[in-house]
Amino acid sequence: MRALRLLAWKSEPEFADVEEPRPGPGQVLVRIAGAGVCHSDLHLMHDFEPGQLPWGPPFTLGHENAGWVHALGEGVTGLAPGQPVAVYGPWGCGVCRNCRVGVETYCENPEGAPAPGGGGGLGIDGGMAEFMLVPYARHVVPLPEGLDPVLAAPLTDAGLTPYHAVRRSWPKLVPGSTAVVIGVGGLGHLALQIVKATTAARVIAVDVREEALAHARELGADLALPSGEDTAARIKDATRGTGADVVIDCVGNDATLGLGAACARQLGDLTIVGIGGGTLPVSFFTLPYELSVQTTYWGSRPELIEVLDLAARGLLHTTITRFAFDEAPEAYARLARGGLTGRAVVTPSADRA
Repeated sequence: MRALRLLAWKSEPEFADVEEPRPGPGQVLVRIAGAGVCHSDLHLMHDFEPGQLPWGPPFTLGHENAGWVHALGEGVTGLAPGQPVAVYGPWGCGVCRNCRVGVETYCENPEGAPAPGGGGGLGIDGGMAEFMLVPYARHVVPLPEGLDPVLAAPLTDAGLTPYHAVRRSWPKLVPGSTAVVIGVGGLGHLALQIVKATTAARVIAVDVREEALAHARELGADLALPSGEDTAARIKDATRGTGADVVIDCVGNDATLGLGAACARQLGDLTIVGIGGGTLPVSFFTLPYELSVQTTYWGSRPELIEVLDLAARGLLHTTITRFAFDEAPEAYARLARGGLTGRAVVTPSADRA
């Protein structure tokens, strides 16, 4: 079968013929309906150096995946061929404390993980192919009834990652509070909806693109502001001078981190979701008192189940641009150029269950 593979660091992906996988004991073969095109893949192609990560090329791209069970390995129960499923992307050892509760993103036994800190599409073959081999059945999550696998694919990262970030700040998102979402792209357009669907907070969206701000308004943002020198002041004005209780930075560059620190409230949360390479100077007087600053990486398997439930109930709407399998390189090129609304999804076999 054909697959879109990253063959070396700092290179563009290439189509290659690979052997069609067959599931062994405990494994599941998934026919891919949709594979999300994630900005972090651009970092893999353009930024990372050999040895920077504990795994590396060659591997098939695509770490946001959903489709249908195609075949089951010996001993797999609870799944059936043809069943629509999503693939939980981060693959840990499965036995450490964090993995046992489904937080395989933070596996504490890297020697036992197939690709420490990674998973399918991140060091191991992912979903930019007709079929994807999932090495452990626990990573295959049945889709709720009525949820299209193509729309579900981005939820496994672009939905799960901001959901985890928002969920950890739920105690601060009470009635009368304000959340700021910086960057209304693939992750941010879902982060905005997650705040609206799961909390009583007002949402202020910030982006440099007017089309993204228009999209934010369509999705229910209470206020949508262009990013600029006066943005922090406008957020303070909108919050009667106190600032935002929670800031979700889906970009993570110097400018957005500075904005997050400038507009956050005392005792608030600033959560860095985007990996834009920025830094945030920290000293006694550079941040509001008791502002908590944290990074997050993906989310847990139980949280993915919650995200899929929200989508199936119509509380999360994934805005996507579909690309045929042969158009996958162009999907990455358009993502790199900017201007995509929502998430790009490659559909290797979307019309064949």
